Amino acid sequence: MVGTELSERERQVLEAVVRTYVETAEPAGSRTVSRNYDLGVSAATVRNTMSDLEEKGYLFHPHTSAGRVPTDVAYRFFVDRLMEPLAPSPQERADLERRLEGAGTSAVERLVIHATRALSFISHELGVAVAPRLDDAILEKLELIKVSSDKVLLVATIGGGVVRTVYVDLPVQVPHETLVRVTVALNERLGGQALSEIRGTLPHRLRDAVSDEQSAELMNIFVQSSAELFDLSTLSDSQLLLGPASVLAGQPEFESGEQLKNLISLTEETDLLAEAVGNRDHAGRLRITIGEENDASVLSDFTLVTAEYRVGDLKGVIGVIGPTRMPYEKVVTIVDYTSSLVTRILAT
Repeated sequence: MVGTELSERERQVLEAVVRTYVETAEPAGSRTVSRNYDLGVSAATVRNTMSDLEEKGYLFHPHTSAGRVPTDVAYRFFVDRLMEPLAPSPQERADLERRLEGAGTSAVERLVIHATRALSFISHELGVAVAPRLDDAILEKLELIKVSSDKVLLVATIGGGVVRTVYVDLPVQVPHETLVRVTVALNERLGGQALSEIRGTLPHRLRDAVSDEQSAELMNIFVQSSAELFDLSTLSDSQLLLGPASVLAGQPEFESGEQLKNLISLTEETDLLAEAVGNRDHAGRLRITIGEENDASVLSDFTLVTAEYRVGDLKGVIGVIGPTRMPYEKVVTIVDYTSSLVTRILAT
């Protein structure tokens, strides 16, 4: 494992450098570390130890400074072995709960948008989330609502209370009685099935589902358009939710015009970010990827901290993106608490 070769003194100096840099955003010098941390050794010894850590890849030495800056490897060692997570304060918990109270639970996306914005303001990082993946979700109920003479609204209620709507164009006017018969048949043949299963077997499932000519004509529209109408998962898989980027713009990393431009460019890579966030393997725990650990190259200067939230049997992802110089001990607990809070609200 990374860092097992470090001596106790090296671990202490590394922790001091990481904490100093996270707090000040300035390269840490040996005198500063010696003055602020009781390490029991001289500044010269600290300086030599920092040099050893640089050779081992944990620190680097900016050309314009005498101090050192942690590398991605240093942050990983700190996260895995040194940090002591700080539980959200009562004020932070109350603030999160207050910000989520107004969202309600009727629409998952609305609640998650509120949670993403709340994460941004409380953690001072960029909140990010994706809606639950619906491909394996169970279809609970379908409704057909007539909105005009040639258009109906297909309303699908999916496991966990998620609702999706799709407009369906009709070639002819359809009486109300026909809509009722087709709605009953659709629910009898498709209710309780996974969306992926429905898409693969829809023509077979709807065969001879109705007997009268008008109902059969309407049912045929659903059969012919099954790939589009029942691919409801695509409505959420690529849906990236972002908090306000302004919370990051005030951090020292983004003071220069070029760095701020890179941040703005990152927020515009919505498809890439949706894939990077939505495809993360959490295995039931918080996930932290630092700098070059991220698969997407646009995230190589950022840390991504995420956790899963649940909507019934479905799972979504929520977390934050920020510079690798992140107050990990605070951020990880805020993300974890927020994901648990969203899950709890959606379960009520």
